[in-house]
Amino acid sequence: MDQGTRDEMLGRLAEAVGSVSVTHPTRVAVDGPPATGKTTLADELAVVLRKQGRDVIRATIDDFLFPRAQRYPRGEYSAEGCYFDTHNHDALNRVLLDPLGPGGDRRFQNAVYDRTADTALSPPVTTAPADAVLLFDGVFLMRPELTDRWDLRVFVSTALEKTVDRAVIRERRVSSRADVERRWRERYIPAQQLYFATVRPTDHVDVIVHNDDPQRPAWESRPH
Repeated sequence: MDQGTRDEMLGRLAEAVGSVSVTHPTRVAVDGPPATGKTTLADELAVVLRKQGRDVIRATIDDFLFPRAQRYPRGEYSAEGCYFDTHNHDALNRVLLDPLGPGGDRRFQNAVYDRTADTALSPPVTTAPADAVLLFDGVFLMRPELTDRWDLRVFVSTALEKTVDRAVIRERRVSSRADVERRWRERYIPAQQLYFATVRPTDHVDVIVHNDDPQRPAWESRPH
């Protein structure tokens, strides 16, 4: 395991992206529990790659949710519902991951859902260059429906208790501490525990970033 500055970690990840040899866009998964820093890491890595001349597509699992009316058949605080009923993996594969993969036509959409408005989206279809990089962040990305769609797999790890504190800070303008803690302890953390027990995601990834201290992260490569 290596430890260093944030820029050093991003440089290593950029090297890992550059080492992928495929004839279609490189599809990078940035997996991990909520509030571990996945989105920030993917945004920062996008800046590094663009400075290197790569065409970067940014997308997130939050834009591939089912509508709210479909997401909670087991209840708002159900961990099983969080894992099984929340994300539209068929649409994600159909409009983004498969078009950018082997044999795809590279014509993609990077969203199907507007979480703020709780409405379906159909953004314009875009054609990606063959050497583009997709940086896709989200939860549960190593699950069986998705795991073989990635060309590089990154897992952002933070102690689950620390994610609760980060979530309270992140959502303090829209939710009370009690509400955030209930959602985390009853829904999100147990859903992650279910994911770890059934999928063992860190067994499937190429790089784990330990992000407990974002300014002094540690990282390790995981040979398969």
